[in-house]
Amino acid sequence: QVQVVESGGGLVQAGGSLRLSCAASGTIFSINVMGWYRQAPGKQRELVATIGRGGNTNYADSVKGQFTISRGNAKNTVYLQMNSLKPEDTAVYYCYAQISKTWYGPVDNYWGQGTQVTVSS
Repeated sequence: QVQVVESGGGLVQAGGSLRLSCAASGTIFSINVMGWYRQAPGKQRELVATIGRGGNTNYADSVKGQFTISRGNAKNTVYLQMNSLKPEDTAVYYCYAQISKTWYGPVDNYWGQGTQVTVSS
């Protein structure tokens, strides 16, 4: 089985920073893209940022210059450094990983259970 587990959420004042972490574990042959989505109350889940195995990154326009995604050396971890946080960044943040469990197998998306980020004004 594969597990994707996030950590690092919490309550922070506007202008503060948080760093989210995510680790994938279990039966894993390779991990391609890892990334973060978020879902605010009453809104659809939206892309925040992604990072490929080679380090190429993609950000939502709303977080460019504010958030930084990075990947650990072991390639099974991903981080999201969030600076200058605003109340509108309040959401549940979900980590996902595109994982192949065998060398010949399909690539599937695995999701974490989410971590709450609350930014107070």
